[in-house]
Amino acid sequence: MRVYKTEKRKNKDGKVTSHRVLWQTAGKLWKKPFSNAAQADTFRSALLTAARNGEAFALSTGEPVSWSRTERPSMTWYAFACKFVDMKWKDASAKHRASIAYALTLATFAMLNGTVCPYDAKEVRTALRRWGYNSKERENCPERITDVLKWVARNSEPVSTLATPATARALLDAATSRLDGKRAAANTTRNHRVILSSAMSYALEMRLLDSNPITGLKLNSPKSSSEVDRRSVVNPNQARALLRSVQAQRPSGPLLMPFFATLYFAGLRPEEAVEVRKSDLLMPSAPKAWGWIHVRRTAPEAGKEWTDSGEHRDARRLKHRAEGETRMVPCVPELAAILQEHLAAHGTGPDGRIFHGVEGRALATSTIRRTWDNARKTALAEEEYASPLAKRPYDLRHACLSTWLNSGVSAKQVAEWAGNSPKVLLSTYSKCLVGEAEVSMRRIIDALGGGSWDQIGNEESP
Repeated sequence: MRVYKTEKRKNKDGKVTSHRVLWQTAGKLWKKPFSNAAQADTFRSALLTAARNGEAFALSTGEPVSWSRTERPSMTWYAFACKFVDMKWKDASAKHRASIAYALTLATFAMLNGTVCPYDAKEVRTALRRWGYNSKERENCPERITDVLKWVARNSEPVSTLATPATARALLDAATSRLDGKRAAANTTRNHRVILSSAMSYALEMRLLDSNPITGLKLNSPKSSSEVDRRSVVNPNQARALLRSVQAQRPSGPLLMPFFATLYFAGLRPEEAVEVRKSDLLMPSAPKAWGWIHVRRTAPEAGKEWTDSGEHRDARRLKHRAEGETRMVPCVPELAAILQEHLAAHGTGPDGRIFHGVEGRALATSTIRRTWDNARKTALAEEEYASPLAKRPYDLRHACLSTWLNSGVSAKQVAEWAGNSPKVLLSTYSKCLVGEAEVSMRRIIDALGGGSWDQIGNEESP
């Protein structure tokens, strides 16, 4: 570090126009002009003082590191969480917005300063999740909710306290625990940790923290499996019995049976099926011929308070696909006939959707679940109803994809129709693939020469 004598800069007439301080750090020359000598002398003296005191100099500016330091801003947890929600709102799906609000609501209880709360814990949770952490509704909350949120804002600890490991641990534990204190399900635990880590990264961006306190914390989360339970997969006879049971329900059964048939015969996700329009169908003109379904959009139900449109469903691009990307799914002759009969008898809803309720509105998840539960009660034996067999409408998609794979259709082709990757497909449906164990055992018997397959027994493997 060297500081040189101040230079006087003159114009062509010899008049001094500026005073320039020159100094060198790590072999690099720096220059800074000032309009008068006093300013230049003050700056030069400050450089010399910093050098004599042994201060570090920044290689990017040539100035003492301490000069670039500013006082760290202070912000309460609640104010920060609201800013984080607002930052994520625009690009997040409606369901992800709701997930963020839920995770932050649970975490907030770990960031209160211990003041006795005059409100019920459930009321505080509702105020935070439904209004406080909702960019769309925050300014429109009832007076009572406003009072609750003001109390939370007054009694929130600063974000800076998360630099203490114990506070960060309490935050993570609160966000990944159920109301009874037990650890949340594996998927919830994983998602909430990701949300908190993202929030802490935003705190770094706002210079509220020096490091992300969540990334270094270990968490014993519950084990989870992505494999489909083979017990939940129906066979063709069971599936058709369930569809007939749906058809018999009045008044909505005839409208909903084709919807469930599409999940079983074409493997669509429920949120994809509700978005199918008549223009998306390529139906055959001849009987007992194949057709195609052009899957363009998905519309998961999230609640109107989370969607930009104010509708209960959030129409978006297909899962795992870029905006505008679509896929074609084959429509077996049986499903083609069902859809053609449905359109002839009921037409489409006001918005062009094939599947709609009695009043022509988009199908509600509650209606779908209630109808399916009634169908299971009617079509299945008591022990089957109590089992995982077709417990959810989504299990019809599992049955469809399992049938395709067991029929010998390549995993690559099934993945393309289903909207999955072959790797995810095989890992998900590994327990539903039948016949492989039998082939392997036959090969072992042939290698050992211990007798024929019929002599040993050919019962299906568990």
